Amino acid sequence: MTEIINGKKIANNLKISLKKEVNELRGRKPSLSVILIGDNPASQTYVRIKEKIAKEIGILSKVYVLDKNVSQKEVISLIQSLNKNKKVDGILLQLPISPQIKEEVVLKAIDPKKDVDGLNPLNKGFLFNSENKKNRFVPCTALAILHLIQKFIKIKGKKAVIVGRSNIVGKPTGQLLLENNATVCFCHSYTKNLKKQTLEADILVVALGKPKFIKKDMVKKGAMVIDVGINKLGNKLIGDVDFEKAKEKAGFITPVPGGVGPMTVIMLMKNTLKARKMN
Repeated sequence: MTEIINGKKIANNLKISLKKEVNELRGRKPSLSVILIGDNPASQTYVRIKEKIAKEIGILSKVYVLDKNVSQKEVISLIQSLNKNKKVDGILLQLPISPQIKEEVVLKAIDPKKDVDGLNPLNKGFLFNSENKKNRFVPCTALAILHLIQKFIKIKGKKAVIVGRSNIVGKPTGQLLLENNATVCFCHSYTKNLKKQTLEADILVVALGKPKFIKKDMVKKGAMVIDVGINKLGNKLIGDVDFEKAKEKAGFITPVPGGVGPMTVIMLMKNTLKARKMN
């Protein structure tokens, strides 16, 4: 029988344990600074959710809302001031950002020790050095995916297929699974015979941004399917996997919404607490 992975419930349990850790800290509470550029409705919603969860855990959260026409120089200036502020533990730049700003430049400006989203080039490098786990920050969605998988199955020896190769989800998720001794295959728009690859996957992670792209006949019987996609069709959110059909074959599957999303926010809070303990 297929198990529907309740990411919201798992996230709520983790929220309780994080709150306990925060309450046991000596001195000041952890502090997260979020930079929001422009008025993208989805970004505004994500930031509000992050603020709400931070407050529930006991993490101080401050949002810096910048005009969509803000200059790159102004954004970097704000980041540098937050880097210097000893009361700020974590800095998060909400993506996407305005086109006049070079994403890689501003992400590089964030102090790696405060880079709770794991997107500074140094933290990206640390990701490929498994001996440096203590001081690195890993992108939150990848951490969320790993946590969900480990909760239900042993990764060692499994074949993991990642559909999508983004720097935020696909690549870091693949690396974390590789660290845990999975055999990892990345698939993308140039992959030939994608179905052949996905049918061999014990663990199938899908992060494409294409609604219902993965069909039932592309899923191995009993596989774990992690759907990272968030697509809006009318007033409904759906994933990259044809959930209703795929769940008939999968052993474990995440729904959209209520799967990876809630866990990603919790991993951001976990990284912020880690940053507070490091500072």
